[in-house]
Amino acid sequence: METVLAIAIGVLAGSGVWLLLRPRTFQVIVGLSLLSYAVNLFIFSMGRQGLAIDKEPVLRPGIPETLAHYADPMPQALVLTAIVIGFAMTALFLVVLLASRGMTGTDHVDGVRSRDVQEMP
Repeated sequence: METVLAIAIGVLAGSGVWLLLRPRTFQVIVGLSLLSYAVNLFIFSMGRQGLAIDKEPVLRPGIPETLAHYADPMPQALVLTAIVIGFAMTALFLVVLLASRGMTGTDHVDGVRSRDVQEMP
């Protein structure tokens, strides 16, 4: 399972970096989202020793109070916070993208109009 998770994190991170290097703004936003998903999966996977399958998330009576029997709640809290912040960041970037597209007439990152685009009357 760890191998599949590591491959998924690598594919998400690689795709995110590739999209970040693209010239269009929407591709950059999608790349940032993919990169944040990769980081969230990485944080979530690093918070467990192996993958904590069938381990209790909270203290329960009858289960020894050692770390071997419980999942770590800190990575779960960090990932949940990162998801909320990432959603707000994506929404803000989309608003900035729409405003930039309306003002400049192009969606290129550098703001330069492509030569193949026809002027609109």
